[in-house]
Amino acid sequence: MANIRSQIKRNRQTVKRQARNKAVRSELRTRTKKANAAIAEDVTSADDAIRLAVKRIDKAAAKGVIHKNQAANRKSRLMKRAANASADA
Repeated sequence: MANIRSQIKRNRQTVKRQARNKAVRSELRTRTKKANAAIAEDVTSADDAIRLAVKRIDKAAAKGVIHKNQAANRKSRLMKRAANASADA
């Protein structure tokens, strides 16, 4: 346990940030899974799910939860999956 006041405060801030980041990551995974499920199911209703997933990915990157290149990779992978599903249908 830290004795220095600034370190005690830093520990409190870290706990808060971890909780916030965990919530954002969880939401990100949920939206991505729903989008992937919608893509696998049928392409017509997938557009809305994809849009929401991309929105969450962009927000996570803007907040610094994930790196901007990681956000680009995730969006690219999602769009590629959607394009392949629409080409197959």
